[in-house]
Amino acid sequence: MALGRGSAIMVLLVCFLALHSEMAHAATYTVGGAGGWTFNTVGWPKGKRFRAGDTLVFKYGAGAHNVVAVNKAAYDTCKTPRGAKVYRSGNDQIRLTRGQNYFICNYVGHCESGMKIAINAA
Repeated sequence: MALGRGSAIMVLLVCFLALHSEMAHAATYTVGGAGGWTFNTVGWPKGKRFRAGDTLVFKYGAGAHNVVAVNKAAYDTCKTPRGAKVYRSGNDQIRLTRGQNYFICNYVGHCESGMKIAINAA
């Protein structure tokens, strides 16, 4: 059974609305709140519900810190793996992927002093 032109347009419209609705639910979070990305932010994600597609904004003094997207082992040991993505702008925007997302500052001693976060995005 072939769809008529009107039915095909309706299917496309429903698909568009479904995709648009998913994007409209994405949230933006400033990591660390008003204080920004700094020491002792490890507890900042507590009590927040994150979804894949949400955006984290890391605000900090460029040259004073950075943000490195890492895996769990690197998060736990505060060691930057070869090839890890390093952000340095001071106003980095990173979209969360589904599952665990880990971020550290890899300046000497910063991660060890609590400048790291682990976020699970549904």
